Amino acid sequence: MAAGAGAVVAAFLSAVADHDLDRAFALVADDADVRLPAAGVNGGAAAARGFLHATLTAFPDLTVRTRRTVVARDGTVVVELTMEGTQAGDYLGVVNQEKHLDVDEGWLFRVRDGRITAIHGYWCQNQVYRRLAVRRLDQPAIV
Repeated sequence: MAAGAGAVVAAFLSAVADHDLDRAFALVADDADVRLPAAGVNGGAAAARGFLHATLTAFPDLTVRTRRTVVARDGTVVVELTMEGTQAGDYLGVVNQEKHLDVDEGWLFRVRDGRITAIHGYWCQNQVYRRLAVRRLDQPAIV
């Protein structure tokens, strides 16, 4: 079970890295539990696909580099990865300034019967905003 879960997640991340969401989401159950709190995304596979589509659209040169993977016997897979690219379109309310983004992230997947049943992604959204040259969100700008 564990080895298979790792292979499923590796195939999913490889497809995302190749910008092939059809191939990636062929591995995800429609009713998967999706939680991406930093981006305010919660729902099923459609929510994850929408987020990744927006990300790949805003960062057409996006790369996904897996740094470490831990596979548990129960089908849980934890992945440390880095997403990196240059902004080419508005993203999560941030106007395109053609800034380079590199963000270290932690993703948790659950796999059952060869399908991803949960995707939880964690990263520092303030780091994303800083990389995209957004001023602090907790203080109003003085004009």
